[in-house]
Amino acid sequence: MGYAMSRLEMDSELCDGDKTMPEAGSSKRASKSLNMLDHEIAQVTKLNSSPHKQLAKLVPGTQKLSVSPVKMLVGREANYSARGRFSAADRCHMLSRYLPVKGPWLVDQMSTRAYVSQFSADGSLFVAGFQGSYIRIYNVEDGWKVQKNILAKSLRWTVTDTSLSPDQRHLVYASMSPIVHIVDVRSAETESLANVTEFHDGLDFSSSSDGSYSFGIFSVKFSTDGRELVAGSSDDSIYVYDLEQNKLSLKILAHTSDVNTVCFADESGHLLFSGSDDNLCKVWDRRCFIAKGKPAGVLSGHLEGITFIDSHGDGRYFISNGKDQTIKLWDIRKMAPNATSYSGLRNYEWDYRWMDYPYEARDLKHPSDQSIATYKGHSVLRTLIRCYFSPVYSTGQKYIYTGSHDSCVYIYDLVTGERVASLQHHKSTVRDCSWHPYYPMLVSSSWDGDVVKWEFPCNGEAQVPATKKRIRRQ
Repeated sequence: MGYAMSRLEMDSELCDGDKTMPEAGSSKRASKSLNMLDHEIAQVTKLNSSPHKQLAKLVPGTQKLSVSPVKMLVGREANYSARGRFSAADRCHMLSRYLPVKGPWLVDQMSTRAYVSQFSADGSLFVAGFQGSYIRIYNVEDGWKVQKNILAKSLRWTVTDTSLSPDQRHLVYASMSPIVHIVDVRSAETESLANVTEFHDGLDFSSSSDGSYSFGIFSVKFSTDGRELVAGSSDDSIYVYDLEQNKLSLKILAHTSDVNTVCFADESGHLLFSGSDDNLCKVWDRRCFIAKGKPAGVLSGHLEGITFIDSHGDGRYFISNGKDQTIKLWDIRKMAPNATSYSGLRNYEWDYRWMDYPYEARDLKHPSDQSIATYKGHSVLRTLIRCYFSPVYSTGQKYIYTGSHDSCVYIYDLVTGERVASLQHHKSTVRDCSWHPYYPMLVSSSWDGDVVKWEFPCNGEAQVPATKKRIRRQ
């Protein structure tokens, strides 16, 4: 298919500890000259996060700048938009100016590495998973009180992923095992010790025919209706588990290497996105898979393995984090019917688990890159670091954010590629982070065991001192 219409290339740089301004519009550019993303998603993003044209006219000659909240309020009171209220785009235009960069404030400290940190869909709960078999669910609206303290069953190596059901009644957790366990979140017990205080039912993802228990699960997600789970595994496959019938409903030998990440493309549940260590992103249409037995399309552009995929939610766009130290933005309309992993440019031995990315590889480009934008500046080493679109409600998905091996959280402008914020507190790799769906609040978790929150408004709590004595809780 066609090549990308534009590229947003940024010089790779480490988090330098510069102070981040509270408003996105006042942050320094990471590069002196950046091309604007010349693609349909750029227009979609602007429509979702730009004020009404009549409100924009309140700032004559400066349409490229953000309209101040004062002028937005004046325009609303004068009914410039003829609606008598703010639209969703007006709201996003105001809220997206104020990034969650104040802080951090400590949520929890553990003696083991934090691998997973995610808000629930409504933001009322927060889930953190740690290497030492602990999974904690915090009640955000009740002062971050621990609602559920789960001690995982039959854990192999670490909690690789967790997922809350859409109704927030159940949590599933995965490790390097084909057995995914499910926990009742709403039960009265706070301490959930597997099969001692509560049952953690096991869902067997291994095929009944082969009886193999040698693979592990890197990624697991609920469908939007809560009836299915989709998982990516170390045996190069994608699995779909039917929760209503309590059985495995689909296995796809999807890639030629580990499937590190998989997710549903939209609410329909028909489309799946997957990313693998074979450097490829694939799109799967379950409506025609049985007849075709192959993916609906393949997208190539990463030079190294893919660690995570996040869908835009519209069944068209998604982003991927790669071990080539880049995030790429994709449009599935550019996918090819098939592709193979390209390794022709690699003339070096490298393993991201213990080696730094080779200097000579930083400027390499895939000869047939199908992505529509590339974002650089963070570091993807040691673990499957995750990236996400910012929330729809408060930002109109105007930003992309990611953890990083250099202990920072990075926030990029989707359209310009500008690094608008870098959050620095942690002392080790930040594998996961999560932006609250409605409030200007972001929570990051790290291999240093800290789970901290960043906000825009000051809430009166004491921030975590840079030289704070580290007290661990087991």
